[in-house]
Amino acid sequence: MRDQMDRLMGSYFRGSRSAGDAWAPDLDVSETDEEILVKADLPGVDEKDLSVSLSGTNLFIKGEKKEEKEEKGKHFHRIERSFGSFQRTVALPVAVDSSRIKAEYGKGVLEIHLPKKSEVKPQQIPVSSSKERK
Repeated sequence: MRDQMDRLMGSYFRGSRSAGDAWAPDLDVSETDEEILVKADLPGVDEKDLSVSLSGTNLFIKGEKKEEKEEKGKHFHRIERSFGSFQRTVALPVAVDSSRIKAEYGKGVLEIHLPKKSEVKPQQIPVSSSKERK
């Protein structure tokens, strides 16, 4: 029963992994004072098959994982890896500087660095003593 609940909740929050269903890569979205960082696991996806775009405060990651051709004489006992096109949309929590976005891909992981606009970065405001105001 626990396994079935984990599978159900996992497919609801991460996208289904069932055979025949579209697949979607897992994402991590983190934030520092300086930037938003998005990491996507994309093993087996070629860099040329990836597209990253920004529209307003939505980041779009599109791509395709191509299916390997079945070899004659080979009998599969299990096929669990997913193939096909995917699209993920990430709603960004703050405005970013689109002119400084960097996307890097290596070892099956896409990293997108989205620097925050200066007006949304936390700013320290000095507090002066009321005795200094005369």
